[in-house]
Amino acid sequence: MKTYKIYQVDSFTKDRFHGNPAGVVPEAKGLTEEEMQRIARELNNSETAFIFEADAADYDVEVRFFTPMTEVPICGHATIAAHYVRSREKNLECGTVVQKTKAGLLPVEVVRDEHDYSIIMTQGTPAVSAPVEDTVRNRIADALGIAREEICREYPVAIASTGHSKVMVPLYSNELLHGLQPDLQKLTEISRKIGCNGYYAFTLNPQEKILVHGRMFAPAIGIAEDPVTGNANGPLGAYLVHYNILQNEDESCFDFDILQGEAIKRDGTMHVHVEKVHGEPKLVQITGDAVIAFSAEIAI
Repeated sequence: MKTYKIYQVDSFTKDRFHGNPAGVVPEAKGLTEEEMQRIARELNNSETAFIFEADAADYDVEVRFFTPMTEVPICGHATIAAHYVRSREKNLECGTVVQKTKAGLLPVEVVRDEHDYSIIMTQGTPAVSAPVEDTVRNRIADALGIAREEICREYPVAIASTGHSKVMVPLYSNELLHGLQPDLQKLTEISRKIGCNGYYAFTLNPQEKILVHGRMFAPAIGIAEDPVTGNANGPLGAYLVHYNILQNEDESCFDFDILQGEAIKRDGTMHVHVEKVHGEPKLVQITGDAVIAFSAEIAI
């Protein structure tokens, strides 16, 4: 048997028991896929990150991500958690780390502030779909428990990805957003049809410091609701740029802050940065804080 250290980390917050919890196994060498899946299921976070040291010259570290049900290519909050733990364990200075993921080789910037860290994650290549068909839009409204007119008519419902796709669902008010009571089985059935597992319902609040309030549901991969989602808000930035929503055409980048998790008492924030070329998103980064909630050891 071998002993592995496991961390529980709250991402996108500096306050324990807020933000988005992720499991982190900082030295996962020797674990099989089945064992990683079992650990992820036991921790029962939306994702658990497993860190492996590099065995090639073109990257510094490999990170694999598991939900309680399956492996996923990339995860925002678990990336923040993984590199926060790695930075703490190795007492890293500021710098850039290239991580190998199933979404590709992606740079992660470690920002040290005295004795603590924030993490900047560069996400995968932005991609935004055409608007979904009205029949799908109407089914999503029904599954969220709202009338089809309560999805913003001014903006499209579309699938956006920076490595792991989400359906962008714009709503009119924070009150409506926080009152959602989705039918998770219906959302799962729609996911099978459209090939996208997550739904990011959000509002835009341009008169406030926090531009976006959001909620993310991904029942098809075992996540009823995710508290604060890097792989929803990064794609949201790509969506807003692609569809020229709240954009200044003369600016080469678009920056905004988000607040998510309020409805389930796991609120957290992140900063989103989108670089544009000819009005299209070309690079997406998210910045988040983290705090270690606890650590433990497991023998396998």
